Amino acid sequence: MTEEEDRKPRSDEARYDPEITSEFALPAGIAVPEAGVEPETTSEFVVPKGLATPQPAAGEPEGSAFSLPRTYSAQDPGFTPASGFPRVSLVKDAPWQDRMRTMLRMPVAERPAPETVQKTEDDGPAVPRVLDLTLRIGELLLAGGEGAEDVEAAMFAVCRSYGLDRCEPGVTFTLLAISYQPSLVDDPVTASRTVRRRGTDYTRLAAVFRLVDDLTDPETHVSLEEAYRRLAEIRRNRHPYPGWALTGASGLLAGAASVLVGGDFLVFVAAAIGAMLGDRLAWLCAGRGLPEFYQFMIAAMPPAAIGVAFALAHVDVKASAVVTGGLFALLPGRALVAGVQDGLTGFYITASARLLEVMYFFVGIVIGVLTVLYFGVKLGGRLNPDAALTGSERPLLQIAASMVLSLTFAVLLQQERSTVLAVTLNGGVAWCVYGAMHYAGGISPVASTAAAAGLVGLFGQLLSRYRFASALPYTTAAIGPLLPGSATYFGLLSMAQNEVDKGLVSLAKAASLAMAIAIGVNLGSEISRLGLRVGSARKRRAAKRTRGF
Repeated sequence: MTEEEDRKPRSDEARYDPEITSEFALPAGIAVPEAGVEPETTSEFVVPKGLATPQPAAGEPEGSAFSLPRTYSAQDPGFTPASGFPRVSLVKDAPWQDRMRTMLRMPVAERPAPETVQKTEDDGPAVPRVLDLTLRIGELLLAGGEGAEDVEAAMFAVCRSYGLDRCEPGVTFTLLAISYQPSLVDDPVTASRTVRRRGTDYTRLAAVFRLVDDLTDPETHVSLEEAYRRLAEIRRNRHPYPGWALTGASGLLAGAASVLVGGDFLVFVAAAIGAMLGDRLAWLCAGRGLPEFYQFMIAAMPPAAIGVAFALAHVDVKASAVVTGGLFALLPGRALVAGVQDGLTGFYITASARLLEVMYFFVGIVIGVLTVLYFGVKLGGRLNPDAALTGSERPLLQIAASMVLSLTFAVLLQQERSTVLAVTLNGGVAWCVYGAMHYAGGISPVASTAAAAGLVGLFGQLLSRYRFASALPYTTAAIGPLLPGSATYFGLLSMAQNEVDKGLVSLAKAASLAMAIAIGVNLGSEISRLGLRVGSARKRRAAKRTRGF
């Protein structure tokens, strides 16, 4: 075949020549489809034949899958973005605690840009020094018993005050971390700090809050050097109350608690002496470096021993009231409230660690009291676990005892003298609410305790907003009269007398009362944050505007 014949079109017979094979060749007997019946170019997105093409509405441009819907409005507060987080409104004149807490609960991409309110160097803030200052402030707050979310809010406020955007604080029970990323192409800067020692000093806590408040105030300029100087002064400050005052306050607290559950003057004196002996023994153990578990165990023994001694001597007093009063000074109410608050706000690891710490302290108290009660029962002491510790016929005396208990609790927490009167009144109001609901109204003690604790949290938050301070000094001491001291004692006494079932029921009641206290305080605080605007930036006092350098 010549080259000219090869270029000529072949016939149908040549097209279906069996010698010419291909996977794409049509088999013999199948007709070749004619071109033009169906378009060669097809797509899954082509509108099928017979279906009308949808026309856009009048005046509306042709959209796409990435264009906003016709019904979307940027002003709609109920719009939920694709990430699933609801839209959060940020109130600018709210206190810094609320503003920082709101931003921490927002996605990182939706947080507003920071407004630098403090003086920095010309070339920008010294990032390592700002992060170090942030960690030092967070360490003081966490060691003082502040909740994890409030510590993160304070750290976030310090960073944003010096213009550091895209910073992420992280708080656990013993570790503080802060990470800052300058831009998408720069390496992040991360620093951390370990909290090894904890101490209860609410005066120092209030001073740290005032420092953070000044850092977030645009009218009070605090440089990094000045912030470091003030932080060093806060660390060097001595406690407002000496050691002998703390020991006396511990005795008065135990005596007031014994009167609160029905004791007389002799019971008051005995409970006070037992608590002061336990406090001195605990101080001695702390000076020798003994862990806090053993300190609580040893401090719980003297009040129990005095109660057992009264029972062995057949003295006509309420020995149960003596032991119950001594337990009030040892129950870790502050750590319990902080642990439950961390759990309610989503910090589950920190909450678990705090509650585990409470459990260890409680086990130490249990071992100390059970040891004394066991030997007392073996020696023939008649301690009745069914005895009712009630004093409903003495409401005025109970109210006075509850106020004394709150006052001495405030001294033990090293609060500022200016806050003692407010927290004393708050504790009296809490007991009035509890007594009216439980004794007069016949409501269950758990519900009455939760309502009284909620009122404590509400008033404490209002007082803290008025003074631009932490709410802990106004709430922790005020819940002292509500602590489940009697339920704890009767549970331990029943277990010492081999009545394990009855003891577990009483201890479960004590745990329910403790949880009611913690949840009530947190709920009252959240209600005040949501519904009340107290202490806003527009109502700052003149003295606050001029303080600082």
